[in-house]
Amino acid sequence: MAQHGFAFLAQQRFLGAASASGGATPFGVAGVAWDGATTNRPGARFGPAAIRQASAMLCDATHPLFDLDSPTGERGGSTSPVVHLQDHGDLHLPNTSLVAMRAVLEPQAEALMRSQHMLWLGGDHSITLSLLRAARKVHGQPLAVLHFDAHCDTWADHFGEPSGHGTWVYEAVQEGLVVPQGFVQVGIRSAGEREAREYVNTIGGRVFTARALRGLDGAAQLAGVVRDIAQRLQAAAAPVYLTLDIDCLDPAFAPGTGTPEPGGLSTSQVLTLLEELCVLPLPLIGMDCVEVAPPYDHAELTSNAAAVCVWTYLCARLAAAGHAAAAAKS
Repeated sequence: MAQHGFAFLAQQRFLGAASASGGATPFGVAGVAWDGATTNRPGARFGPAAIRQASAMLCDATHPLFDLDSPTGERGGSTSPVVHLQDHGDLHLPNTSLVAMRAVLEPQAEALMRSQHMLWLGGDHSITLSLLRAARKVHGQPLAVLHFDAHCDTWADHFGEPSGHGTWVYEAVQEGLVVPQGFVQVGIRSAGEREAREYVNTIGGRVFTARALRGLDGAAQLAGVVRDIAQRLQAAAAPVYLTLDIDCLDPAFAPGTGTPEPGGLSTSQVLTLLEELCVLPLPLIGMDCVEVAPPYDHAELTSNAAAVCVWTYLCARLAAAGHAAAAAKS
């Protein structure tokens, strides 16, 4: 029987990368076009398509900061990340309950993670629990997590539901998917009980609230934050997963999201943190960018920001590989 996709599934490829029909590349990208766990405004199912569309503006995708060496450490190699990336399209998922969706998502995610360093385009934030479950199986140990978000996502239930896009952090800790001391949150600022807001601090992790980061911009001013995060992630002695909820950005920079929270980070702040952290020799094993909801966007601000964040992560990891290869030869 033929398998039919939903009308909202993306047709383009991120950065114009090749489809996954050819030989394997080091990096892969896939969409998780599902938003059945949203609690405010739905629409993140359209996120993967919008992010891919926005990525077309990045032309040949040569990064203005990370273009010095090829990933092999050789001068003169390809400086575009596109040749190192395949786009698997959007996963085929049932447009049904969260439990049923996760049962289909997790084995697909695990299979892709076993062959490539994966970049995931969401989708609402409930998908991250499934991605952590898959990564935990692949790597055989709990993970450290770098989490950009306006919301703590540490609720023990979700408006009466046992699971949703605001419970995945709590669930990941309870399931033993993460190293508590290696859990770092950046940009938290939404309304919530102190117990939930401080949950990550209470279990031994670290929370950088949006208020604490106000007025800090650029590599020099954020150097202390970068150093603190890097030391904590290294001390966890675990693979590191990065999850970026686009609502970590202030709605002025990213209005197209389901639960916007004023007083957030600037695009400049988030890109600086990605540039400084993701080029370090940290054991990063994958990332997702979630909660882009195009129906509420203006002038494609949100999808453009998301595309640049994912692109920056990819280029930083390629640069880190190049630095490692060059150091091994010296």
